[in-house]
Amino acid sequence: MSYVLAELDMLAAATGDMAGIGSSLSAANAAAAASTTGVLAAGGDEVSAAIAALFSSHAQQYQVLSAQATEFHAQFVQALNNAGGAYAAAEAANGAPLQTLVDDILAVINAPTNVLLGRPVIGDGSNGAAGTGDAGGAGGILWGNGGSGGSGAPGQAGGAGGSAGLLGSGGTGGAGGIGGGSGGVGGTGGWLWGNGGAGGAGGVGGLGVNGGAGGVGGSALLFGNGGFGGVGGAGAAGAVGDAGTPGTTVFAGGTGGVGGDGGTAGNGGAGGNGGLVFGAGGDGGQGGVGGAGGTGGAGGAGGEPTRLGQAGGDGGDSGTGGNGGDGGMGGAGGRGSALFGTAGANGNGGAGGAGGDAGAPGNGADGAAGRDASTPGGMGGNGGDPGGVGVGGTGGAAGGVGASAGATGTDGSIIAGNGGNGGHGGAGFNATGSGHGGSGGSGGSGGRYGTGGTGGAGGAAAGDGNGGRGGDGGFGGSMGGAGGDGGDGGVGAGSGSGGWGGTGGHHLVTGTANAVGGTGGAGAAGGSTGVGGFGGVGGDAKIFNDASTAVATGGNGGAGGDGASGGNGGDGGWAYTEGIGNVTPGTGGHGGTGTTFGGGSGGDGGGAQIANGASTVVAVGGTGGAGGDGIDNSGFTEAGHGGSGGDAFIDNTGSTAKAIGGTGGAGGSASTGTGGIGGAGGDAFNSGAGSAFGGTPGAGGAGPAGGDGGQGGAAYALGTGDATGHAGAPGTSVGASGVGGAGGGGGDARILNSASTATATAGDGGNGGDGTSGGSGGYGGWAYTQGTGNVTAGNGGYGGTGSTGGGGSGGEGGNVEIDNDAYGHDITGGNGGAGGTGLNQLDGGFGNGGDGGTATITSAGSTVNAIGGAGGAGGNATTFAASGGSGGMAINHGNGNATGGFAGDGGDGAHGGSGGSGGSAFGYGNGLATGGVGGTGGNSSGVGANGGDGGDGGNAYAHVYPANATEGIGGAGGSGDPDGIAGLDGITGPL
Repeated sequence: MSYVLAELDMLAAATGDMAGIGSSLSAANAAAAASTTGVLAAGGDEVSAAIAALFSSHAQQYQVLSAQATEFHAQFVQALNNAGGAYAAAEAANGAPLQTLVDDILAVINAPTNVLLGRPVIGDGSNGAAGTGDAGGAGGILWGNGGSGGSGAPGQAGGAGGSAGLLGSGGTGGAGGIGGGSGGVGGTGGWLWGNGGAGGAGGVGGLGVNGGAGGVGGSALLFGNGGFGGVGGAGAAGAVGDAGTPGTTVFAGGTGGVGGDGGTAGNGGAGGNGGLVFGAGGDGGQGGVGGAGGTGGAGGAGGEPTRLGQAGGDGGDSGTGGNGGDGGMGGAGGRGSALFGTAGANGNGGAGGAGGDAGAPGNGADGAAGRDASTPGGMGGNGGDPGGVGVGGTGGAAGGVGASAGATGTDGSIIAGNGGNGGHGGAGFNATGSGHGGSGGSGGSGGRYGTGGTGGAGGAAAGDGNGGRGGDGGFGGSMGGAGGDGGDGGVGAGSGSGGWGGTGGHHLVTGTANAVGGTGGAGAAGGSTGVGGFGGVGGDAKIFNDASTAVATGGNGGAGGDGASGGNGGDGGWAYTEGIGNVTPGTGGHGGTGTTFGGGSGGDGGGAQIANGASTVVAVGGTGGAGGDGIDNSGFTEAGHGGSGGDAFIDNTGSTAKAIGGTGGAGGSASTGTGGIGGAGGDAFNSGAGSAFGGTPGAGGAGPAGGDGGQGGAAYALGTGDATGHAGAPGTSVGASGVGGAGGGGGDARILNSASTATATAGDGGNGGDGTSGGSGGYGGWAYTQGTGNVTAGNGGYGGTGSTGGGGSGGEGGNVEIDNDAYGHDITGGNGGAGGTGLNQLDGGFGNGGDGGTATITSAGSTVNAIGGAGGAGGNATTFAASGGSGGMAINHGNGNATGGFAGDGGDGAHGGSGGSGGSAFGYGNGLATGGVGGTGGNSSGVGANGGDGGDGGNAYAHVYPANATEGIGGAGGSGDPDGIAGLDGITGPL
């Protein structure tokens, strides 16, 4: 008779593989059918068509054969699957009678011993029931494992594992019950052979009760390993502290309760001993983990005000988190056989429990609304502070040599954002008949981790009253949060002014959080003939922690309110850090629109300051706000002026970062008058090795008459970096509608370190704008150094062209000065700008050339020369031309020469312009002093008109007088018209 051994799992796997192969082949055949059964002919001839038909025919026959093969494959897979099912059914049918037969035989064998001894001859002992703590039953006398002990009831020990008979392993001890029950002991291994059972795990501790100890591992007798010791039970978690009671307007909210301490964990159980002849000792159990401390209770909320104008109550502090419980000690390893065995490993100590977190502090209550115009809205209550945090528990001791103690638990934390926030200020009183609006209340300060409250809005006015001022934002917390926003001003009525916006709350941080200043409140609109309110100043953001990587962001200034005259925008908030994070100062607020007069000026940008030498962040001042639009932005008050860019500071000698002044705001436009002046660029100060760059100025505003360009930012290098002043902005050109705007002055560049070899480059003046009369050019910036690097003064800007009047005057050249004996280069003052061309230089801009800048050497030991800057040429004109600018002075206190600057020539016109005077020279050492040459007079083109007079030569003074002094030569007179008279030559300058 033949026998077949069938592996059912292998048959099932083969069936699946065959089905997958068939599916893959079918997919491949289908994909190839479209391109092979209908092959296109390569050409239009008969041969190509016959070849294509032949290949297509072969492909079609292949598809027919493939379909037959697929059908056969499917039948084969089905047969294989049926065969596996048949074998499985046969095996099940044959197995059931055999199992029944075995059970019947064992029942007969075990019956006497079960009655007499309570254990079978062959078979495993019964398991203890869960939750009873019953011991596991003993294994068979001849062969069988002990049963597992039942888990303990709450607070009770787990049952012991049952012992084995001659051959078999001891049962596992039952787990201790919740509430500190000990783990059950592992059962003993077989008399001849068998391992001891593992000890049961200790139960989790309860209120005032430690975690239960792990059960001891069962021992082996002759041959076998000892059982593992049970793991110690974890300590119970501490309870959450009670919440604080709500406060009143007089008393702050109650402090939250302290969180409960975590419970101590149970020790690990000892490992069982190995057999006497052969066997390793069982490993000791690991100590239990200490319980986590409870979270502190929440602080009580501040009390709500009960009457108008009353302040909100302060929020309560939160409770301290509970301490973590200690970890349990590890169990000792069991003894191994002295003949053939090793001792078990000692158990590691359990980790200490984590300390509890501080609870959430209470928020301050909002202030009440104002009662009347003289009573501001109530101040918001201050937010509460978080309590302390729980300390992590101590790790459990090691069970012996080779084991490690448990880790100390982590301390609790103050959860991010878990700070008491300041209450919002109450709204100001709204006037109903005739009167002023009330001021809004200030926002409350945030707790150490909270956000300041928003200032209350100012009350609206009635009749001819002024709107109320918005309340200031509350301070942010020192460890988190943000400054509160300032409240908006109240609307004015009639001839009353709009209320000013409140100041944004400052945020001064000593921890690791970002610092964020509050936004200034918006100024409100004035009455029908009233002035718009000023915008509130943005809050400062400052970080006082040199390890901080956080960002400091100043608050933006509030916008000015609209009115007959627009209100000024608020200045942006300062951004400062002692760390290495970014600084972003606030932007100045936009000026309000003027409906009758001028618009409001834009607010200045906030300053940026970095005081950490390790920082690589570039300090950039904030942007100035744009000036408001108006009817006419000219006049003494400089309506519609763009805000200045913020200053930038690098305040550490070890820094290599740059400092860049902020950008000035644009001047506001005017509908019938003059556009507003552009804001000046911010100044830059650098005490380190990085360079300083003056900020970009704002453009002048548009209008029938152009607005003046802003002044370029100055640069001051106190360390070893370069200093570069920014050029002034050009004046706004307006064509035939009015006067062109004046160019802005160039920014100064100053080096204030005698050891510096860096350069100081001042900015040029901006050119004047074109118009019916041209705008004046801006002056050049001053260049100064105490070091030895090159200095370059700024040149004056050109005057703008006048289409019906005079051209604009050229700007003066910038001065230059050195104060170091070791400086090795001649210095020259900046050149004056040329006057603009015009129709008649006696009307409007006058078109004169700008004077040259002065060159000064103050160090007595210097040997280099000082040369005055050249004067700019006078502007040409159709009628009367303009005069040239004077040459710049030269002053030398050292032993080099002093040479006055060349004067500018007069402009050409129907009447020529006069040449400028040569620059004076003053030599106080042993060098030569030479006056500058006078400018040539302009030529005449008018019938019977005269040429311009030549300019006088410059004065000269020398310390060795008169031997080293040479007066300047006068300039030649300009030629006259054939019927006119030539200009007079200039006279030689006096000694």
